[in-house]
Amino acid sequence: MQEAAGRREVTRFAPSPNGWLHLGHAYSAIFAFETAKALGGRFLLRIEDIDIGRCRPEYEQGIYEDLAWLGLDWERPVRRQSEHFADYEAALRRLREMDLIYPCFATRKEITDAIEASGIGHVRWPVDPDGAPIYPGLYKGLPRPTLNELMWDGRSYAWRLDMEKALARAEDMNGGPITFLEEASGPHGETGILAIDPLVFGDVVIARKDVPTSYHLAVTVDDALQGVTVVPRGQDLFPATYVHRLLQVLLGLPEPRYRHHPLVRDETGRRLSKSAKDMGLRELRLAGATPAEVRRLAGL
Repeated sequence: MQEAAGRREVTRFAPSPNGWLHLGHAYSAIFAFETAKALGGRFLLRIEDIDIGRCRPEYEQGIYEDLAWLGLDWERPVRRQSEHFADYEAALRRLREMDLIYPCFATRKEITDAIEASGIGHVRWPVDPDGAPIYPGLYKGLPRPTLNELMWDGRSYAWRLDMEKALARAEDMNGGPITFLEEASGPHGETGILAIDPLVFGDVVIARKDVPTSYHLAVTVDDALQGVTVVPRGQDLFPATYVHRLLQVLLGLPEPRYRHHPLVRDETGRRLSKSAKDMGLRELRLAGATPAEVRRLAGL
């Protein structure tokens, strides 16, 4: 695709420094870097460190070292989400002014108990694309004075997006159904202009009392502020595009294009993850592996 009106294409790789990078990250980073290169565009590195409790300086430093070792280069300075909470607070305030979010004080136990008391049970209760139970609606629809009282009492809470209300508002603003352009492939071969279905997530958490954002809100705001035009990422994040496109319309942000790539899996078909402590790039590098070997192991 050619550069339009002097504007260069922009891609990004946005890891969280809560563990060492593994082969799956290598695939995603190289995919984003090569996409920018093929488009004659810019490649950005973003550090998604809003989870302050789990993120560590040594992991962030490891990201820089691993990517440089792979032969990737990126623009400086690197955007670190923990330094830009004001940007997310502004977006959150706008959603609040549109009356599309509400405070939810439910604990995990309350949610679990509500699901059990529903008569449906956990086995048959619907889950979102990430496998989490759909929020059962506790605290939704309570009078505003009641919610304000609970907030003033100092209780912990999360800001949830009223998904049905938000989708109706966004479609009205958009003049019809909301779509996105998939230039690669979703997990089931989806490609081209696709419709969003954010209702599959239920009322997602958009921020918390102590952290004024969530992954969904932060990544949407960041992509807009950084001028990202092509979002390259793994197919596991394909459904998240539904929420991100919804937020883009509600917040009046530009629409990027999307390129979701296959996931790197082990011999059993399980996708690699930090939580499973899969072998990291740092370990491979220290063991004497070469960048070329890493590319081969990642299936590139």
